[in-house]
Amino acid sequence: MTTNRYYITTAIPYVNARPHIGFALEAVQTDALARYHRLLGDDTRFLTGTDDNALKNVQAAEAEGVSTRELVDRNAEYFRALRGPLNLSFDDFIRTSGDPRHIAGVQKLWSAVDASGDVYRRYYEGLYCVRCEQFYAPEELVNGLCPEHLIPPERVAEENYFFRLSRYQDQVLELLESGRLRVVPEHRRNEVLSFVRRGLEDFSISRTAARARGWGIPVPGDPDQVMYVWFDALGNYITALGYADEGELYQRYWVENPNRVHVIGKGILRFHAVYWPAMLLSAGVPLPTTIYVHEYLTVEGQKISKSLGNVIDPVAIVSRFGTDALRYWLLREAPRTEDADFTVERLVERYNTDLANDLGNLLNRTVSMINRYREGVVPEPGPATEGTADLQRIASGLPARVDTALDAFDFRAALAATWELVTRANRYVEESAPWVLARQEKGGDEASGRSLDRVLYDLASALRTLAHALAPFLPGSAERIASQLGIGLGEGMPEWGSLEPGSRVTKPEPIFPRVEAAEATV
Repeated sequence: MTTNRYYITTAIPYVNARPHIGFALEAVQTDALARYHRLLGDDTRFLTGTDDNALKNVQAAEAEGVSTRELVDRNAEYFRALRGPLNLSFDDFIRTSGDPRHIAGVQKLWSAVDASGDVYRRYYEGLYCVRCEQFYAPEELVNGLCPEHLIPPERVAEENYFFRLSRYQDQVLELLESGRLRVVPEHRRNEVLSFVRRGLEDFSISRTAARARGWGIPVPGDPDQVMYVWFDALGNYITALGYADEGELYQRYWVENPNRVHVIGKGILRFHAVYWPAMLLSAGVPLPTTIYVHEYLTVEGQKISKSLGNVIDPVAIVSRFGTDALRYWLLREAPRTEDADFTVERLVERYNTDLANDLGNLLNRTVSMINRYREGVVPEPGPATEGTADLQRIASGLPARVDTALDAFDFRAALAATWELVTRANRYVEESAPWVLARQEKGGDEASGRSLDRVLYDLASALRTLAHALAPFLPGSAERIASQLGIGLGEGMPEWGSLEPGSRVTKPEPIFPRVEAAEATV
């Protein structure tokens, strides 16, 4: 999967409230992919941001008794501030209100679509869920309720501008069937294919300025209408690159880049895999190449939602258990084909088992033994053992396995492959019993001393491989592992046996202090 360029984006969330752990899942997954491609040496750009122009933001501001501008400015900063607690490495953060790049860019996009003859005006009545910012056909409702939020939709009747989506039925279908627009995982590709095959209908791309309370980006040439949130919001992926003037970033990361990747939740699949490609076809703009669709996090089986009131604050989780505890759970537990139910108890169980007991204990024992038996210096390795061969086999095969997993956006598989090396290294400690070899060496057995050198070198090598392998997923922990080993982290995965003897380890410090069950609260 080695490439020269890689552009990846999150969806941009509404800012009607503070961020919850559901968006943290998307942000961390996207960050892990961006970090992985940087590790490969790819020219990588990672974009995130906020959708400021949704009607639900206007309604939230009215409910609070503050201006829409005050609410979106305040809440957008909470999303931007996730960089610290979640250790995000985004290169750009775009907001759809007030950013000159975006306003000029989406107005240009509108004009390009209009010039293709794909914009027209007509009267419309429909069932609209404000929380989804989506019209629903009656047959799409569940007992008359929005299938996402389980609330009755509003009946909206007004005259708006429409996009001729129906004109792009065959082109969108061919893109999806051929795989030229890749939708992952497969069951989400099948879902969107089924939607397209039922027939595409034109959709509204504006609303009256009066219904929007004057908030939003004006339609070019018609100040009485503002752009419908999806036409506005989807454009962020190219406006942030300078689509308005088709500058260097736009050419580099969109036009001339073979990897244009969107990471989204399943609830907005049709907008990204149908509406967005059709709009770009109309405008004569290159399409995304891949759309990765993640499932939801739930609480007691319900989608985490600001409107449902079952929100979990990711910053509170991090402040209690640490950044990498949350990152690890999100990447290791969130499945590709079904929702994952989050509880603090599940996080603590996974943290104690995998991080504190397995990885943390391996690091602590290795560094402690190098300090105790070799005065803190990684020794010259003695003759290889059967355990050496096992570790080398797993470590040498790890890059390809992680690459295959991440090409399929399977974070669980990537971490499971990594943990095979953690597990084998821990078993190697028990099999080789370095403490016994140290006693025998002290009694004058030189062969035991050479064996001890080999074991300590192998364990340090395994941890060096693990530090590099974990850098995209647990960047803070990877740095701490490397620091205790006295090494640096560079691009790529080091070859087995390339660790230079003589590096000096630090004193051991637990990087994953165990959490007792009684402490498992937020």
